[in-house]
Order: sequence, then structure tokens, then C-alpha cells
Amino acid sequence: MSTLPITESFGSYLTEERHFSPYTARCYGADLRQFIEYLCDEAGVEIDRAQEELAFKQRSGPSGSVAGSTAQNTLTETICEGDADLIRAYLASLSEQNYSPATMARKIATLRSFYKWAHRHGYTKTNPMTLIRTPRQSKRLPKAITVEQIEQLLAAPGEKDVLGRRDRAMLETLYSTGIRVSELVGLNHDDLDIEHEALHVRGKGRKERIVPLGSHALGAIRLYTDHLEKDSRFSAIWGARNETANTPLFLNKHGKRLSSRSVRRKLDKYLREVGLDPSISPHTLRHSFATHLLENGADLRSVQELLGHQSLSTTQVYTHLSTKRVEESYNDAHPRAKNAG
Repeated sequence: MSTLPITESFGSYLTEERHFSPYTARCYGADLRQFIEYLCDEAGVEIDRAQEELAFKQRSGPSGSVAGSTAQNTLTETICEGDADLIRAYLASLSEQNYSPATMARKIATLRSFYKWAHRHGYTKTNPMTLIRTPRQSKRLPKAITVEQIEQLLAAPGEKDVLGRRDRAMLETLYSTGIRVSELVGLNHDDLDIEHEALHVRGKGRKERIVPLGSHALGAIRLYTDHLEKDSRFSAIWGARNETANTPLFLNKHGKRLSSRSVRRKLDKYLREVGLDPSISPHTLRHSFATHLLENGADLRSVQELLGHQSLSTTQVYTHLSTKRVEESYNDAHPRAKNAG
């Protein structure tokens, strides 16, 4: 369905001011469109672009307070005059469709962000979301795989050609650094600091961090990049990397930047080859990175910085994983850990 001027303005705010990733902005946009579709059905209002633009312009007065509007019966008016009862009715309709608690929480987060923005910019008199509570979610432990499974996976890509070496370097880097797959494919040649064995990573919200690169990952990257210079398909691109800004570190077969979807496809291929669980994702390598660090004595603050988490509480979920395994080891090994029965 056609978008509204007010939702387009909100979308620009997410990408330009909040620096949301394109994927996250699309998810928020989809949630907002679903809300608009509900309002269309309930209010019996159809989108008239000219009327919606007029209503949007008239919502904000020169002092920032909501001005009187002459554009009646528009969706923009319905949204801006919406109260907590309207929001609750919408959420009740979603509950009837059996959405998961996580999906419901995201849809509420979208509306919370939207109405906070709308109120701040004077499009609404109040923020109805201040009266809406987000339902509690059960904490799910992140999935991690064992070191032995990691070794199996990392050994799967062949090293006979440049693409096999690229895949090995790609998987080694994901596990060595714990970076997100979006951060991996966003890496440029200039982000690689071989001298200091580190990567310059641009994370969520354009926040930047430096992460150390393990010797195995560094070696795999060197093998891959050395091969790029010798392969006729990539030699011209890679040879000009010092003169060309933002040359991608990981190239696809056409010499362009590798996509997140391609990384997932390659991972699926190697999981099948070595017989590992097909539900393992690139994010599983990130979870495994954090879990294995904590299990081997790394402190939580360091892991938080390496993962690029803004809040320590986001990282603390991994302590539950490592603590659970410690408890299991204790129960198995200590002679007085359990009742004799």
C-alpha cells in the first residue's frame, strides 16, 4: 500500500538521524504499514495522497504545538489523534493472529519509537505509547556450538582457488572477532591492520571499534588476499585498492562486495558438507565467540567491547550459558555436589 508523508518522514529520521541499518529501518517500516492497514480497515479511510500531505503539513504549528487541521478524515489525522485505547485494540488484533512474544515486542517498539518521534516534532498532542506496557519475554539463551564443531566448520572450505580461500578467511574472521555478518561484509581493505593484527569495524548506529584478529584468521586473510592479486578476475580491482577508496575486503565472484545473504548461503553449503546442524547461522559464530571467551576466563567488560554492545546487560546473557556449563561440570565432578539418593 502507499506510504504516508508522516511515515516517510519517520523513515528518514530512522536512517539519517538514528543511523538505523537499512534492514532494521525496513522492519520498522513494515510494522508501521501493518498498523496503517489496520486503521484503514477500522476507520474506513482510504489514502488520498494530496489530503494526507495537507494533513501532515497542518499538524505542526510554527511554535511546535499541534495546529488546527482542515484536512478531515485522513489516516494522518487518525494516527495523530490516536489514543491508548486505539493502540490496545490494534495490539489485541495482533494477539489474535498468534504472533510470537518477540514479534509483538518488536511491533510495540516500532510504535513506541514512532509516537515518541511524532510527539517530539509536534505532530501529536500526546504520546499514547507512554500508557502501553511491553509484555515480558522469557530470556532465550543464545545458541553456541563447541570448539570441535567450530574446527570442523573452519576446515571445510578448500584452498585451491581464491573463492575457497575467501570463504575460509570469512569464517575464520567471524569466529575470531565475533563481528556481525553485516559488519563483515562492510569491511574494506583499509579496515585491515596487519601490523597490529586488528580490524576497524563499523557497527550499529555507525559506532566504530577496533577488534583484535587472531593468528589463524590473519593467516587465512593473507592467503586469500595474496591469491586475489594472482587471479585475473580480481587482480585489476585488488591492484588498485590503495588508490581506490572503500575497496571491499571480501569480494564476490564478480568482483563486487559480498552480501550478507551470500555469506549465509556459503555457510549453509559448508554445514551440509561436514554434517553439522543446518540451523547454525553466522550469528551462531558470534555467540560461540562470546561463550568460548567467557568460558576461558575473559571478563565481561572486554567481551562487551569486542561485541560492540552498548549495554552490559546485553552481554550478560552469555554468562548464563557459561555458568550453566560450570554448574554441569561441578555436578558431574564434585563428590558432594548431589545427594547420594
